[in-house]
Amino acid sequence: MTVHAHPDDESSKGAATSARYVSEGHEVMVVTCTGGEAGSILNPAMDRPGVLDDLPAVRRAEMARAAEILGVQHRWLGFVDSGLPEGDPMPPLPEGCFALQDLDVATKPLVALIREFRPHVVVTYDETGGYPHPDHIRCHEISVAAFDAAGDPDRFPGTGAPWQPLKLYYSHGFSRTRLAALHEALTSRGLESPYAEMLTKWPEGRRDPGERVTTRVECADWFDVRDKALLAHATQISPTDRWFIIPLDIQREVWPFEEYELARSFVDTPEPEDDLFAGIEAGVAVRPAV
Repeated sequence: MTVHAHPDDESSKGAATSARYVSEGHEVMVVTCTGGEAGSILNPAMDRPGVLDDLPAVRRAEMARAAEILGVQHRWLGFVDSGLPEGDPMPPLPEGCFALQDLDVATKPLVALIREFRPHVVVTYDETGGYPHPDHIRCHEISVAAFDAAGDPDRFPGTGAPWQPLKLYYSHGFSRTRLAALHEALTSRGLESPYAEMLTKWPEGRRDPGERVTTRVECADWFDVRDKALLAHATQISPTDRWFIIPLDIQREVWPFEEYELARSFVDTPEPEDDLFAGIEAGVAVRPAV
């Protein structure tokens, strides 16, 4: 089970891993906390009458298409997008939004889903949210809370039989090491790098999230599936975006994996890992899809 803040996050973070595990017979469920209602139309080709007027419905349709491409099951938690506040001072978050929900209120439906789906592995963002969007941070908070509560029969009664996932992973924001490796590969071939400015402006003393990585999942064969799923979110993603600048053959050669941090585990597994299911008996980890 992967838990995300908005539709399109599932395709930009760990999508190739999800597609790989689906192809290997694992059941994979993507959970989306909000409907992405506060999102803007970032692809000029989609900035046309009828789209902005009914953006929530459009984004639901995009999410359905992305889930189909990845082969995953999908559920909405049903909370309202908090938006990304901007300004000085920052404006208050909208009343009733996801980030302002009481922690137990926001955690309860995720506990119910965990008890229904019974995942062995849960993946979410780290404590920074990957970037400081209030919904991403809240997503982290409810994912950790639900991981801890789902196996406790005294927590959230009436949401199904207790079920304890065995491993909890975090995905992080951009790894400087990854950016530098791809930048070097591009410039050494005489190609333009989209990461030059980002690397130059990397704050001095800022820790590289890549240093926290414990697990690298090789999934280069599914990078094309990842990109197709990302393009399904057409209001948010344009084919000309930086996501697609780097040729897939270079990505596969230089950085053929997606990375995670093992945050909690009820099974013994040596680090570094190359599999989110490391330490979990194969017959247990793979259930036939219903």
